[in-house]
Amino acid sequence: MRIDAWFDAICPWTWATSRWLVGCAAARHVEVHWHPYSLTFQNDSPVGPALRALRVASAVRASDELAVGPLYTELGRRIHHDGEKADDDLAGALAAVGLEPELAAAADDESWDDAIRASMADARALVGEDVGIPIAAIDDGDGPKGASGPVLMGVMPTGDEALQLFDAWVATLRVPGFAELKRSRTGPPPHPERP
Repeated sequence: MRIDAWFDAICPWTWATSRWLVGCAAARHVEVHWHPYSLTFQNDSPVGPALRALRVASAVRASDELAVGPLYTELGRRIHHDGEKADDDLAGALAAVGLEPELAAAADDESWDDAIRASMADARALVGEDVGIPIAAIDDGDGPKGASGPVLMGVMPTGDEALQLFDAWVATLRVPGFAELKRSRTGPPPHPERP
């Protein structure tokens, strides 16, 4: 099985889901392939730190798809735990995960926007137009099946509870007619431990 997941490094809901997903995928011996998804583009917002960081992630992805995961972890650590902006030290974030700091120049290169928009289109093709991130998909070799979520709030699931949720999520995505399972958010996203 392969897992593909879409992220914008500034989204706290996606950050919480990503930490759960990374832990469970490791326990189930599955790799997660990370793809950029811009809330800046989705919300027609002005270009800012989040889009600059996604441009860098896209440049990394173009040369090494699996290197995006460690970069996202480093960016998320800096943003959600250390209070930095998404583009405070992109060269430092790259260097911290063993990537070339020169890739930080992509932050100002608008040509990467097309790759980000194409990645968003791939996500929307799986889940529709009326959802947002987190978005993740599984592929058992017969094509990807995805959904928005799961969105976690309150206390971060860990251990057996986290794996039970993961297994249920995978089983749900495998049902062709599944469309939605939702309850209202009544609190903030969980604040996972600093990776």
